Amino acid sequence: MDDKEKISYTKEELVREILEKDKDLRGSNIDEELIHELISGKVSRNINETNDENLTLAQRIADKIATFGGSWTFIISFGVVLVIWIIGNAVILSSKAFDPYPFVFLNLVLSCLAAIQAPIIMMSQNRKSEKDRLTAANEYLVNLKSEIITEDLHKKIDALLEQQEENKRTQEVLLKILEELKNKN
Repeated sequence: MDDKEKISYTKEELVREILEKDKDLRGSNIDEELIHELISGKVSRNINETNDENLTLAQRIADKIATFGGSWTFIISFGVVLVIWIIGNAVILSSKAFDPYPFVFLNLVLSCLAAIQAPIIMMSQNRKSEKDRLTAANEYLVNLKSEIITEDLHKKIDALLEQQEENKRTQEVLLKILEELKNKN
């Protein structure tokens, strides 16, 4: 086994050790694909791009409706429409109003709008929750990979320090031998 295989093998052992120590993963099956991806592959990815590519037309429309429905533009424009409706029917068209006070038709329109808008907003929020879960899982993998790399670097630095200490001892022994040889001559 050459050095590269030995390093990759020790990285695999290190990944397994870290994954087995992880309290969040206790009881779950750690698949080989995850281990190899953590060792060699790039685990970070842009969840927004991945998620947005998979959206259907209806999902994109629902997101736009939810974004507009939760904006100040919607609130102000809806308030203006309500004021115009009420003033138009109560004051301007008082004798020929199509929806006289108590504005039963307006209540029907508002109820229908709420009945349609609420599930659309909930669908959009559910998708955003799923995107948040995917983002959290991705961040976990990135953090786990960073932890693995850090642990690997610590082990390599420790090995280098041990080697340096050994080299220092060897150098001291050689210097003593040289000093003894010098003193004999």
